[in-house]
Amino acid sequence: MSAEAADPGAPLRRRSRPGIDLRRLGRVALRGPVSRDRLPDAISHVAEAHRAHHPDADLTILRRAYVLAESSHRGQMRKSGEPYITHPLAVTLILAELGAETTTLTASLLHDTVEDTEVTLDQVKEQFGDEVCYLVDGVTKLEKVDYGAAAEPETFRKMLVATGNDVRVMSIKLADRLHNMRTLGVMRPEKQARIAKVTRDVLIPLAERLGVQALKTELEDLVFAILHPEEYEETRALIVAATGPDDPLETIADNVTHTLRDAGISAEVLIRPRHFVSVHRVRRKRGELRGTDFGRLLVLVGEDADCYAVLGELHTCFTPVISEFKDFIAAPKFNLYQSLHTAVVGPEGAVAEVLIRTHRMHKVAEAGVVALGNPYAQDPAAPPQTEPSDERADPTRPGWLSRLLDWQESATDPDTFWTTLRDDLAQDREITVFRTDGGTLGLPAGASCVDAAYAQYGDLAHTAIGARVNGRLATLSTVLSDGDTVQPLLAQDTASGPSPAWLDHARTPAARIAITGWFSDHPDEAKPDPETADATGPGTRGEPAATTEREAPARSRSGPRPTGVVVDDPNAQVRLAGCCTPVPPDELTGFVIRGGAVTVHRRECPAVAAMQEIGRAPVVARWADGEGRESDAGCRVTLVAESFGRPRLLADLTEAIATADAAIVSATVEPPSEQRVRHTYTLRLPDAAGLPGLMRAMRDVAGVYDVSRAQHPAPTG
Repeated sequence: MSAEAADPGAPLRRRSRPGIDLRRLGRVALRGPVSRDRLPDAISHVAEAHRAHHPDADLTILRRAYVLAESSHRGQMRKSGEPYITHPLAVTLILAELGAETTTLTASLLHDTVEDTEVTLDQVKEQFGDEVCYLVDGVTKLEKVDYGAAAEPETFRKMLVATGNDVRVMSIKLADRLHNMRTLGVMRPEKQARIAKVTRDVLIPLAERLGVQALKTELEDLVFAILHPEEYEETRALIVAATGPDDPLETIADNVTHTLRDAGISAEVLIRPRHFVSVHRVRRKRGELRGTDFGRLLVLVGEDADCYAVLGELHTCFTPVISEFKDFIAAPKFNLYQSLHTAVVGPEGAVAEVLIRTHRMHKVAEAGVVALGNPYAQDPAAPPQTEPSDERADPTRPGWLSRLLDWQESATDPDTFWTTLRDDLAQDREITVFRTDGGTLGLPAGASCVDAAYAQYGDLAHTAIGARVNGRLATLSTVLSDGDTVQPLLAQDTASGPSPAWLDHARTPAARIAITGWFSDHPDEAKPDPETADATGPGTRGEPAATTEREAPARSRSGPRPTGVVVDDPNAQVRLAGCCTPVPPDELTGFVIRGGAVTVHRRECPAVAAMQEIGRAPVVARWADGEGRESDAGCRVTLVAESFGRPRLLADLTEAIATADAAIVSATVEPPSEQRVRHTYTLRLPDAAGLPGLMRAMRDVAGVYDVSRAQHPAPTG
């Protein structure tokens, strides 16, 4: 399907819609040479859109940029048969209507010249200055990799790198993709589908994150028309059928206008039609559409306080739908978006959704960071910089983009980068948590203490053993809420590594890439076996086990670590189960697992009964020489300490463990329940004979009322 034929820009979408119209540009009629004292006719519409946002803008540089672009691209044609200059003109008009400043528009006119013509960066710099040259170079770098299944990840990776130094580079790229999507009909259907999928998966979420809703909504509709033509046509038919003189939103809008006028509130009440994808989503959510589902009311006022005055009048004079109320003014979205959302019941029970915002908020909601102007413009009142700096701190760059730029350097594998980028862009809400040193961490909703640890400490978080959340001990899997105070706790043993189970709780790219990278650097570390409870089986009270059985690097390099256990097959690899960590003189039972290895459990371990229930034959296992010593490696055991909560309990317990000459391999502290706290430690002792003394020492700690060997629930399935 042609993207142009699928263009949803019908008049009904723009009915009473203020602000930005991105669809006025058709084929540009190129004119001949013009005098130097006036603008070429071909960019008069660009100048008009630019002056609407920047009345005092100097258009001379735009005229010079157009003359250079037109002469450079002269003779080049697009696949659609149009002169190539129509493309940079269209991209520039899109940005002009969004309110971009003159420097961005100049770079947009020239964005393909260095890549596709004889013009050099030095010429651009000489004629237009460092800023324009910088932007053109950034966009040019994005075009040096051909689009293809393997090339796309690297292309967008370069886009992020370039954007990290100037967010305007991404703005030009988004406008470039929008115009290409509009004219996608000249390409083969399979290529249309491929480009549409990449646009859906990466560029639309990026437009959302930059707050450029005007670009996002049109891109969504164009992608919808290409990838889901049948649903698109059904939605179009519904919108056309709903268009008529008896629009229930018109009636409610009139009532709202009179209500606000009577209250003395100066406001503009408009009907904002939903775009095609929005109507489709509402239809899937509600089934049968109501007459008011095809649009929303938009109330524009002058000041922030007026927004709440409007809200009060609406909730007083109409019946509000309380569940629909959201305050994005007091708590703006991660993409700078601010607005009040509510819904009221109008005549005859019709429910209308209402957006309330100032004119400034509306501009930012439509154009996002593009509406904020040049982030690098010098403040006349500020002292001049004495030394140039390579660092370009962008005040408009949201925190999520800074984090993407940090972790993309660590994702050396393109597939890992691509997958992680898509996962991160799928997160549509952020939370802010506080560090104990007064700093803050921006994390996606659903992030855990694992994410906080890596966000604060980087690779040092490999040694994390727990955290304090709002002053209370918590496990690393604890999900954080907006406003929490978190303090990750690190072990003193810097040689320890992460648990594979952490990947189940990591939500941020930084954490997932760091954990995955650690295991890539330690390929011989044993991964959890899904058929046993050794590693990722559920721990006590449903907590993923912190007693993950990992093979030490020395063990993997010199063959299987001696376990001191003998089984019927002398050639079989034997390992002690992490779920029950048997030590002498425990009675043993083994089971053959995937790969032919034998995992040995304590005979009373719940996993033994579970294995027998599913028909697994037990393997006879016993301690070698009646001792079962683990040679120089000692023995490993998991202990659970039940205690009453009190200050310094964790410190006293770890001190008792250290005094008993035991090393902590991993530890988990569950959140307190009814003033009771459960600590789970995986420990390494020089000799199993020291276990009874260790347990006595732990029981002697004030507040501890029981210490026992771990008995994890048996695995299911």
